Formats: sequence, C-alpha cells, structure tokens
Amino acid sequence: MPADIVLPRILQIGKHASAEIARVLVSLGCRKPLIVTDSVMLQLGYVSRIQAVLDEASIYSDVYSDTVPEPTVVSIQGGVEKVKQGDYDCLVAIGGGSPIDSAKAIAVLGKLGGEMADYKVPRVVDELGLPVIAIPTTAGTGSEATRATVITNDLTDEKMLCMGKGFMPVAALVDYALTLSLPSRTTADTGIDALTHAIEAYVSKKASPYTDAQALQAMGLIAPNLRRVFHNGDDEDARAAMMLGATLAGIAFSNSSVALVHGMSRPIGSFFHVPHGLSNAMLLPIVTRFSIVGAEQRYAECARAMAIADKNDSNQCANRKLIDELEQINRELSVPTLAEFGTSRSHFEQVKKLMAEQAIASGSPANNPRVPSFVEVIDLYEKLWD
Repeated sequence: MPADIVLPRILQIGKHASAEIARVLVSLGCRKPLIVTDSVMLQLGYVSRIQAVLDEASIYSDVYSDTVPEPTVVSIQGGVEKVKQGDYDCLVAIGGGSPIDSAKAIAVLGKLGGEMADYKVPRVVDELGLPVIAIPTTAGTGSEATRATVITNDLTDEKMLCMGKGFMPVAALVDYALTLSLPSRTTADTGIDALTHAIEAYVSKKASPYTDAQALQAMGLIAPNLRRVFHNGDDEDARAAMMLGATLAGIAFSNSSVALVHGMSRPIGSFFHVPHGLSNAMLLPIVTRFSIVGAEQRYAECARAMAIADKNDSNQCANRKLIDELEQINRELSVPTLAEFGTSRSHFEQVKKLMAEQAIASGSPANNPRVPSFVEVIDLYEKLWD
C-alpha cells in the first residue's frame, strides 16, 4: 500500500527564516492575517517583530494571544469567535506547540463550524480551514509540519487527538534563532519530545521508507545535540541541529504515526497537568524497554542512528545501549518521576484505569510494535510513578 505523504506547501528553514513572513503571505495571496500566540511571545517581542515586518509590506494584522499551554476548548474559543466575526484570510501561529495547535483548531472551527469533539479521531479531517502559517519557537513538537492537533475537553479532561490534512499548516518558517532564549527546562522537555517523535515514527507499524529516512535523520541531529543545548543555550550550531531535527521528526510521525508513549502521555497531561514533552520524557525509557521485543532490529537501528551503538554491535547490545542512553538523558536533564513532579498518589490511584482507557482509545498504542493490553498499560503507569 503506498504511503500517504502530506507536507506544508512552503518550508523556510534557517536563521532568520521568520523574517520571510511578508513574502510568504504575498505568495499565498493572503493580506489579512490573525496572529495566534501567547502572552510570553508578546512579552519577548517576537510578535511585534513579525508585525513590524508585515507593516513594512502594508499587511496589517490582529492578534489573539489567549492561548495556553496544553490548549483547551475554552482557551481557543475566543480565537474561534474572532475568526467568525472578522474577515481574516489566514492565521499566523507564533510560539511552541500549544499556540500552533491552537491556531490549527481555530482555523478549522472558525471556517467549518461545529465543536472540537466533532473533529477528534477516528474522524479524519481533510476539509480545509483557513490557511495556517506556523512560526515555531521551540525545537520540539514539530507541529509546524504535522497534520495533527491536540485539544483538551475542559469538561472531561480528555486530550482529543484530531488528525487530517485540514490541520496541516500551509507554510512553516523554521527559524532556530527564535529558540536561543529558551530556558533549559523547556529546551530539555521539547527536545526529548522531538526525540520521542523520531523513535516512535521509526518503530511504528505505519512507518514507510519515506518516514524512516526522516526519522533516522532526526535522531542523528537530536541525540548528539540535546545535552549541548541544555547546558549551553547559546550554542547556535546545536540549536540549528535541534530545530531541523524537530521538524524532520514532525514530518516523520505526521506521515506514519506516534505510538504507545504518546498514547499514554496525553492522559498524564490531562489529569496531572504535566507538560507534554515532560510526560513523554518520563515514559520514553519505560515504554521503550517494554516495546523492544516487538521490533528488536528497528530499535537497534535507532541506537545506531543516535551514534550510541555501531554497526558491529549486535541488536541486543545496541538495544541495551539505547535503554541506558534514554535513562541517562533523563538523569542529566533532571526529568522527574511522576511522584517527584508532585502528583498525588491517591489521585493517581483514582484515575489510572481511566487513563489506561483513554490511552488505548486514542488509537496510538495500536501502532506500537508491541501492543499492550489494558492491564499492561496500567502496569506501565505504575512503573512511571517512582
């Protein structure tokens, strides 16, 4: 069966790529953008810089800045109403994965109507909303190059995964200079998120030769540079490698799939408000150890792509090195256990079965090389605790 590959129509990659925003909008025939962002991007001056570039080209923009980390139906509603009441012809998303995911949802709901729950998996959303031009400011989610968005239902705490060509940005301006101001905690969490995307895309049952190439290249860029940017955020070469790696990892998983780590990660974010990248980091070594038996060759190739094993190592040896490396990354980057994060044990006991149900219902665990049972998902959550 042929692979279905979907990409942004325009990808600008490199230092100061974000300064191309006016030219890109003109090439797309867009003249009235709504900028979707958050308060941090306003405070850092990123939004005013983009607006200054647009003003010079006589392109005048409005701003919606009420997006939040781990976006919810409520947090995007103001943006949806703004789109419905205005005559915007595109959205410009500036920020990390949360503003970009928010913009994707706003673009679809604002044009097509309905409720966010109407668009969640298993529905595939190929209808087009307003065009989205994404400007990422973290090297992590890869949302600038994916046909997915995740929005939390405020009433049920369910993280709704929404998929389809309608959520793919039409353009992405991938400018690593925008990541130079990232604090080390955000750098670590988003970087491990990107590494997780690459590994899961490669071991996924939906992988293809195209996504394999993107995923392996992403691992080769991210693995040697993750510690470098954590310890020295001004290392431009490492920042550039991480930014490109994150985008390639996004392309890889968007055109194959994520798997068990992401399926289990979303409920952790919903119930305990753990940032998405951090919950992925907590899970990655545990889930990888569980999954290796289902794809020993593939996981060994991950270790080789990450340059922690070589071609002379047996698969078994390479996989031991992979687990050791993932655990060492978490130690060096100060990734906490769920207990250390401050989660209530009693709350955990109350919701762990519901978390397992939501993880399996998301569909992502079914893409894993070793598909877990309901009981095995609960057991993996238990291992995550301490």
